[in-house]
Amino acid sequence: MTFVREKHVDYIYGLDKREKDSFEYYVTEHLRMSGVYWGTTAMDLLKQSHRMDRDRIIKFVLGCQNSDGGFGGNIGHDSHILYTLSAVQVLATFDALNKLDYEKTINYVLPLVKDDGSVMGDKWGEVDTRFSYIILNMLALLKSLDRVDVHKISTFVLNCQNFDGGFGAIPGAESHAGQIFCCVGALAIANRLDEIDKDTLSWWLCERQLAKDGGLNGRPEKLSDVCYSWWVLSSLACMDRLHWIDKDRLHSFILACQDPEKGGIGDKPENMSDVFHTFFGIGGLSLLRAEPDLKMIDPIYALPVDVLRRVGIESPYTKRFKI
Repeated sequence: MTFVREKHVDYIYGLDKREKDSFEYYVTEHLRMSGVYWGTTAMDLLKQSHRMDRDRIIKFVLGCQNSDGGFGGNIGHDSHILYTLSAVQVLATFDALNKLDYEKTINYVLPLVKDDGSVMGDKWGEVDTRFSYIILNMLALLKSLDRVDVHKISTFVLNCQNFDGGFGAIPGAESHAGQIFCCVGALAIANRLDEIDKDTLSWWLCERQLAKDGGLNGRPEKLSDVCYSWWVLSSLACMDRLHWIDKDRLHSFILACQDPEKGGIGDKPENMSDVFHTFFGIGGLSLLRAEPDLKMIDPIYALPVDVLRRVGIESPYTKRFKI
């Protein structure tokens, strides 16, 4: 199967045209901000961000900022660190960080860091290594890493590594590819990636590839899913171990998950497309460098390399490989 690039462009562009009274619209209302990030970044990787309604998107993003400085998943929704990062990423993509109140936004996330270096997602107190990555990513984009104790945050992340080489959400939690992406990214931003056993971790990651279909899963005994084409690949890329998996078979698996008629990518072959898997499938193809007409994505920040350079960031990944 070939990469149906134009179908994907039309699919993403048409997402905003769907009926506002549909069931799908309302069950995804709470994560609209993440949807905007997935869609705009995918369009940028496809070199079609100019087709997006920039002003309307920026207005929506800024409208999701609350009085506490954080951003919600939609207008009027409670603030969460996840949606705050997505907002910053979207604004960076559209060269609109100058419209952001930096201090207000930064002051929202600073109190989320606990004394032990763990990071909460919101005022309700859930701790997760996802949030450790998010705060470092966001503050790096805002050139404000000096506002937190990066060493303490990254030390908590290091304490979440398991005997199998993987990382969990908290110390002692099961290793999972999604958490590994967050932990590897956090350690890369903190310049502490060399403190882990990369070979043991990379072996755990390459074991996620299934002989049956060439796809990747997130943990042992699970089915393959396109989104792990990002979580696993990005982590391997950061450690210069992409060659440890069969890239050709993974490429074929991602293409098999496309909808050749309507566009978009689903989690598995013949399943319905959604913007989440479409973004991570395209992101995986970018990391594989398997399709010639895709922008290059940075595996640490999950943004196109040219976006990072426009905001003045040269990531450890692009520095190491002189990209």
